[in-house]
Amino acid sequence: MAAIIAMPFMAWAVFSSRPLTVSVAGLARNVPVRVFGLGTVEARVLSKIGFEIGATLAELEVDHGDRVAKGQVLARLSQGEQEAKVAKARAARQIAEVNIKRAEANLEKARALLAQKQESNRRKQSLVGRDIVSQQVAEEAVRDEAVAAADVIVAQSEIASAKAQLDDARAQLQYEETLLRHRTLVAPYDAIVIERHKELGTVVKAGDPIFTLIAIGSYWGLAYVDEARAGFIEEGQRVDARLRSRPQDAFTGKVVRIGLESDRVTEERRVYIRGDNPPARVFLGEQVEFWITVATLDKALLVPEAAVHGFNGREGHVWTVEDGHLRRRLVGFAHRTEDARLEIVSGLPEGAKVVTHVDNSFQEGRAVSIREGKRE
Repeated sequence: MAAIIAMPFMAWAVFSSRPLTVSVAGLARNVPVRVFGLGTVEARVLSKIGFEIGATLAELEVDHGDRVAKGQVLARLSQGEQEAKVAKARAARQIAEVNIKRAEANLEKARALLAQKQESNRRKQSLVGRDIVSQQVAEEAVRDEAVAAADVIVAQSEIASAKAQLDDARAQLQYEETLLRHRTLVAPYDAIVIERHKELGTVVKAGDPIFTLIAIGSYWGLAYVDEARAGFIEEGQRVDARLRSRPQDAFTGKVVRIGLESDRVTEERRVYIRGDNPPARVFLGEQVEFWITVATLDKALLVPEAAVHGFNGREGHVWTVEDGHLRRRLVGFAHRTEDARLEIVSGLPEGAKVVTHVDNSFQEGRAVSIREGKRE
């Protein structure tokens, strides 16, 4: 009776002590380490342009989807009132120019009169000593010369005043012409018109956007990458991309900028990618999947993340096979592949093999055998 009762316990002891068959990780070669990021197509240079003044929108030369060259006219405001102000300013400039010529003529006249008075005064002063000219006449000659000299000074000041008026007229004309130019909207760079915001006849205010432009060739991808995976990303790394609207096409590029501020809510980092072979037509805001190659492992020991216990991003426990028995080891990790395998870089003793599939029956020191042909 006792033997019958003991038989199950003996069977369990035999079963629990028999060697388990396990799979272990082997060395992998030339393994690309890629980080996934989901993002959108954006433009590096995007401008919402409008007029610096307000008036009625009189002309629209381009529309959504048009390509424009730098300096090309895009739209105009009503110009009648401002054109009249420009004409008035030009007339004021012409008047100022005429006033300068008149003032210069008056100066020449005053100088000629002064020369005449000076000669008359010298002659009369030479005659007064011989009693040919009276003293009163000589004094009047001195007075006339002084008056003529004062007239020359007045004429010179009139020229200076006329020149100042000309400078003012020129400045006023420049101001009015600038306001007139502000009523014409031109492209600041070679661009594509993404959106037209106003229609003809609309009374716009200063600063109201009329068009949204993006610079030709300035579009790039904006990828949002989990902070936990973004630590190895650097500028210049290769990127593979897939547009949502063109999943059958392969696009490549490289990292050109890494945002210096992460999103505090989603805990993601912004990574900007410039494409090597972008499509001919780009749609802003389209969803894109990015795979950033952060490293290529020439030779690496990789273990599935599911086989790691207590992984904290830097280290964790794995089961190893050492001298035919199971051991539990704390090891350090570096890279993580896109298929959720971790690269072991420290913590393994010489000759130890890492188990890739963990079983609930694992116990420290239990005998195991390695499954042939199943090393991973």
